[in-house]
Amino acid sequence: MMARGVSGSGTTPLLCSFFFISWLLFASSSHASSEALKRPPIVDGLSWNFYFSSCPMLETIVSRHLRKVFRKDTGQAPALLRIFFHDCFVQGCDGSILLDGNPNERDQPANIGIRPEALKTIEDLRALVHIQCGRVVSCADLVVLAAREAVSLSGGPRFPVPLGRKDGLSFSINGTGNLPPPFFRTGQLLERFGGRNFDATDVVALSGAHTFGRAHCATFFNRINQTEPPIDTSLANNLSNTCPSAQSPNTAVLDVRSPNVFDNLYYVNLKNRQGLFTSDQDLFSDARTKGIVNSFASNQTLFFDKFATAIIKLSQLDVLTGKQGQIRAKCSIPNSKNLVTSVVEEDSTAQM
Repeated sequence: MMARGVSGSGTTPLLCSFFFISWLLFASSSHASSEALKRPPIVDGLSWNFYFSSCPMLETIVSRHLRKVFRKDTGQAPALLRIFFHDCFVQGCDGSILLDGNPNERDQPANIGIRPEALKTIEDLRALVHIQCGRVVSCADLVVLAAREAVSLSGGPRFPVPLGRKDGLSFSINGTGNLPPPFFRTGQLLERFGGRNFDATDVVALSGAHTFGRAHCATFFNRINQTEPPIDTSLANNLSNTCPSAQSPNTAVLDVRSPNVFDNLYYVNLKNRQGLFTSDQDLFSDARTKGIVNSFASNQTLFFDKFATAIIKLSQLDVLTGKQGQIRAKCSIPNSKNLVTSVVEEDSTAQM
């Protein structure tokens, strides 16, 4: 009788719905945790399920919006991944690349070609998330999530990323000099990344981000007549037609085989002397990295796994957590505008 009375009450569908949603969230959390066990350790203050209670729909909001964006503009996917890398490798994953200033990080030579449309997408994501959850999610975390989705929605791996970063209050003009230029040789790449605790496998995997997107003539013009590392004759001719000079505003695809898909064909390109940048092609010329290129070219699953591991490591560089930093109300401006400083300004003050 008791059971029949309960099943006939109006509250049962509500309770069932509640328990079903709770089970889904728990299952999702458990899956993310089990996947995370295979990944690198995370720094204090970050968590695989940081927004489980405060913004449980965060990743769904980000993914849904980016699907719409990429349907209209596939080029925003590699642009968002580039913003992530160029944020984290300067002074840590703190959203400093998003900050306005005169000058700012985006004005520097290493950041030529950062797409305004992709910056707007990150700000749009912030607005959507803050409407849904309040101001609990940082712009720095949204940069990381957008990069992960850019990879996944373009055919690449989907993997959990630790969250809980806070936004920085400053940007670093000098720090943009940490970004490795496209004319670096492998030894220089290994040294630059090695200083941040990345090994040769990490370097080759992260270079695989060049499996989609485009680059401006100035970044690869030196390759057209290059003999070491070698360049495919047909590619050189095509690039020469595209770029009559280094100052040409034209662009070329980074991956001649599948320019809009995140896959392992970038490494096949390198085996055929079709790497666009010197830093790309030299990976197949250097004995320390050639074997890794071969393994990724023949095994996409291996590449995806190593890429995910390297991205998770990269996403934890010098992060601000806990009481450090802030959660910006707008990604391009810190909450207290007068607190915005650049490293250049700080250095000049120190010298006075």
